[in-house]
Amino acid sequence: MCSVQGAIAAAETDRRDPDHDTSAGPATRPVAGPGRNGGRGTGITRHVSLERARASLPGLVLSAAAAAVAVVAARLLGGISPLLIAILLGAAVANVRTLPAVFEPGVTVASRRLLRIGVALLGLQLLLPNVLALGWGTLAVVAAVVGLGIAGSMVLGRMLGIGWTQRLLIACSFSICGAAAAAAVDGVVNARKRELVTTVALVVVFGTVMIPALPAAAAALGLDSTQAGMWAGAAIHEVAQVVAAGGALDAGSSAAAVGGGALAIAVTVKLARVALLAPVVAWIGVASRRRTAAPTQTKRPPLVPLFLIGFLACVAVRATGVLGPAWLDAARVTQTALLTAAMFALGTGVRLSVLRGVGWRPFALAAGSTILVVAIALTGVLLVG
Repeated sequence: MCSVQGAIAAAETDRRDPDHDTSAGPATRPVAGPGRNGGRGTGITRHVSLERARASLPGLVLSAAAAAVAVVAARLLGGISPLLIAILLGAAVANVRTLPAVFEPGVTVASRRLLRIGVALLGLQLLLPNVLALGWGTLAVVAAVVGLGIAGSMVLGRMLGIGWTQRLLIACSFSICGAAAAAAVDGVVNARKRELVTTVALVVVFGTVMIPALPAAAAALGLDSTQAGMWAGAAIHEVAQVVAAGGALDAGSSAAAVGGGALAIAVTVKLARVALLAPVVAWIGVASRRRTAAPTQTKRPPLVPLFLIGFLACVAVRATGVLGPAWLDAARVTQTALLTAAMFALGTGVRLSVLRGVGWRPFALAAGSTILVVAIALTGVLLVG
């Protein structure tokens, strides 16, 4: 009886909480299953699914159009990630006027499902032999950045009084691979939408600052091309941000002409961090299920989400070598398009009024986490390089 009352109370709390997000919006609410009268239940389910697809269409079209604008703008501007442009575009739209309700279902789907599909396709960029070729010293640096970065950020977040899910999202996104890591962790902890949006916004802000700052710091410290590339790959949050910083490091460098410049090293080191996404999220899934094992909990997060299995499958497919360059290029374009559309959708949740309500603590944690990861990465690079 207590369990039933607790479940009812939890459901009432969810309905009262405007920030509560059960997963991907209306597309994931329970629907009628097969009934006793033959296939009547299946017919109802199919009809409801069709209605949901129609409801999601306007928002998906809007996200796709915004992604196209962001990609074109990135090519025209040069050196700027379309993901960054997309989230800024979404934030601009959200703060200029309230997004009409007709777009909300599709935008929600884009911010969740498209983002997770994009994360899964990220596995096709991961070529394990290249990662292993970095050597055990560099791999140890990568492991230290991820492990110590997450642990240190969690401790700092607790000292700042930040909730477990918010500090976990920030810790993993800043220590592994930015928004993709935030989405992956959100898949096993069921964080509030505001927490996820805040984390992505912080990744954009602090990661973008690092694009010009890290090359300038590398030059001031006298690091060579290899050391600078390792530092960028080990310290910067997003893959796209690493690419931008690596390109800046290679500007005017003769090493880039022979394919051994900072950009290639930075991307490889960054993908080594991405490789740790799967085991970290699986471990978090176990920890999250233990935290939510109370009898009043009606739904526990999955131990291993489906998109993470897709990520591992993509890594395995890439390792077989069956995909030629044309297929890999197509997958990369698809992944960029999906993530760009998802970033626009997430950007529509970055409202200044919401961020002001978040307070200074997440910003302080983001700054502290950035400094911690940068310091660990630099120490490791100086010891190994």
